[in-house]
Amino acid sequence: MTEREVTIQRLGHRGDGVAEGPVFVPRTLPGEVVRGVVEGDRMAAPKIVTPVPDRVAAPCPHYARCGGCALQHASDGFVAAWKQQVVAEALRAQGLSAPFAGIAVSPPGARRRAVLAGRRLKKGVLVGFHTRASDTIVPVPDCTVLDPRLRAALPGLEAVVALAGSRSATLDLAVTATDAGADVSVTGGKPADAALTQALAEVARTHDLARLTLNGETVAARRPPLVSFDGLTVRPPPGAFLQATPQGEAALRAGVVAAVGDATRIVDLFAGCGTFALPLTRQAAVHAVEGDGALLGALDRGWREAGGLHKLTTETRDLFRRPLMAEELAKAEAVVIDPPRAGAEAQTAELARARVPRIAFVSCNPVTFARDARTLVSAGYRLDRVQVVDQFRWSSHVELVAALSLAHMG
Repeated sequence: MTEREVTIQRLGHRGDGVAEGPVFVPRTLPGEVVRGVVEGDRMAAPKIVTPVPDRVAAPCPHYARCGGCALQHASDGFVAAWKQQVVAEALRAQGLSAPFAGIAVSPPGARRRAVLAGRRLKKGVLVGFHTRASDTIVPVPDCTVLDPRLRAALPGLEAVVALAGSRSATLDLAVTATDAGADVSVTGGKPADAALTQALAEVARTHDLARLTLNGETVAARRPPLVSFDGLTVRPPPGAFLQATPQGEAALRAGVVAAVGDATRIVDLFAGCGTFALPLTRQAAVHAVEGDGALLGALDRGWREAGGLHKLTTETRDLFRRPLMAEELAKAEAVVIDPPRAGAEAQTAELARARVPRIAFVSCNPVTFARDARTLVSAGYRLDRVQVVDQFRWSSHVELVAALSLAHMG
C-alpha cells in the first residue's frame, strides 16, 4: 500500500475532512496537508504534515480511540463558525437566508443524557462509547462530555452489564441524570426472570440508581426520576427523549418563547413530555400532540401537579401518518414544532395551509429544516431568525431554533 499526500478542502457533514477525489479523512481541518494510506475513499490513519492554527490539543484522554466526539482537535471558534455555516448552506440550497443569532454552546461536562454500549467479556465487562465505524467499545471514565453524575453511574452500569449482558450481544444503556439520581433504561441482554430482577434490584440499591428498567420492564424504582423544565417538574417514562444538556434546552426554550411572542393559544407538535409545552402553559392554553402516549402522560401529570397554569390538552397522534390538518390548527395563534431528524414534510404542508401567525421551529437536522422552511416561506412566511444550539459539543450534530411569521405582520 502506498501513502498519498492530500490537502483538506472542507469538512463533510460528519465532521471528516474532505480532500480532492473525494477522500474522507477523519480529525483533520480545512487547509491541512496530511499523509496516509487511502483505501477506497478513506484515509483512516492520517499523519498531519502541515497543521492549521485552529488545530488544538484534544482535552479528553479518550479522544484518540473513542468515537463519541469528532471535533475535539478543532478550536471552539472554528467549530462554532462551521456549525453556523452548515445551517447557512442548507438554507442557501433551498434559496433561503436568515439573520443568525449568536450560537449557544453547552459547556464541557454538561451531557445529562447519553446512550452507552455495554458488553460482557470472558473476564469483566466493557461500558462506554463505540470507536469510529466499529463495534469495539471504549471505556470512558474521564469523558469530558458527560455530566459528572453520569460518570459516577458508570460502575453501576458495569454491574448491570455483568448480570444482564452476554458475550454475543451489545446492550444499549440509556442513562439520564435526574434530580433524584441516575435513571437507567437497558435494552438487549437476557430476559428479566425473577432471579435476574432481584439481582438487578440489588445493583440499583448498591449503586444508588433512582430507577432501572430492562427491556421495558421496571426492575427497580427507588425514587421518582424527576426532571425540571424551567422549574416545572415531570417524571419521564423510561428511556424518554430529553434535550441533551440543560443549557441547550434553555437556549432552545428561549428561542421558542421569543418566537411565539404573546400568543395565548399554542399548539405544540412532537411535544414529547413537555420541554416546551409545560413552561408555555404559564402564558397560554397549550394543545400538546405527540405519538407516544407515555410521554404525554408524564406531561399531563406534571401539569396537574404544578397547578395554577393555563389549560393543557394532549392528543396522542402519529404526526407522520396523520398530521394535524389546517382546519384543526385554525384557532392557534402560534405553533411549536420539534420533529425528529426526518423533519415534518406533511405536517409543514398543513401548517402552510393553516397560516398560523407565528411558528417556532426546532430542528436537529439543518437539511430537513431548510426543506420544510422552504414550504413555509413559499406560503408567505418570513424566516425572522435562526439560532444554532450546540449541545452535542465536539460532535458534528447541529441543532437550531427558528422563528417564522407571516410577512404581513411586519
